[in-house]
Amino acid sequence: MAPPPTGRSLAVIILVALLGIGTWMLVHYTPGKDIPQVGHRTPEYRVARLDNGDSVGVRSAYAGHVTLINIWATWCGPCIKEMPAMERLYRAYRDRGFRVAAVSIDTDMPAPVLAFARGMDLTFDLLQDRRGEIQTAYLTVGVPESFLIDKHGVITYIALGAETWDSPESRQRIEQLLAQGN
Repeated sequence: MAPPPTGRSLAVIILVALLGIGTWMLVHYTPGKDIPQVGHRTPEYRVARLDNGDSVGVRSAYAGHVTLINIWATWCGPCIKEMPAMERLYRAYRDRGFRVAAVSIDTDMPAPVLAFARGMDLTFDLLQDRRGEIQTAYLTVGVPESFLIDKHGVITYIALGAETWDSPESRQRIEQLLAQGN
């Protein structure tokens, strides 16, 4: 049978327990960076506009709008397949405050990517991250990957892979988000 702890060993035990509890509280209750998952604010990340090269924040530039952030590439077949449906959805709802921020991860200069997008008659915002670091910031698993954001910058839906963006389900999601107050 072990002898009862002395005053000194009891103090060490209490100190270790308090340090453990403090560490646990810091991990679980400290506000962390934005995590790209449903119910969390979308991470702020700066990318270049393809039309003029200006840097824009994908959260701050679209604040107050329902926004679809789409991460794509010109070499990605599923990305190309979903673009026409995104364009139709954008044209249907842009006058009501819906935005599309299509972020290309192509490493090419902007001109070929912009020419590609213009060849598809895309009118929504075309952005580019030539380093592809947005994939780290948004913890993507591939392309295309899309994040539907409400007016407050909160992620409401994540699509892994190509999506039929002008489907009744997608339109319903957009309608519900547009109907929410500011």
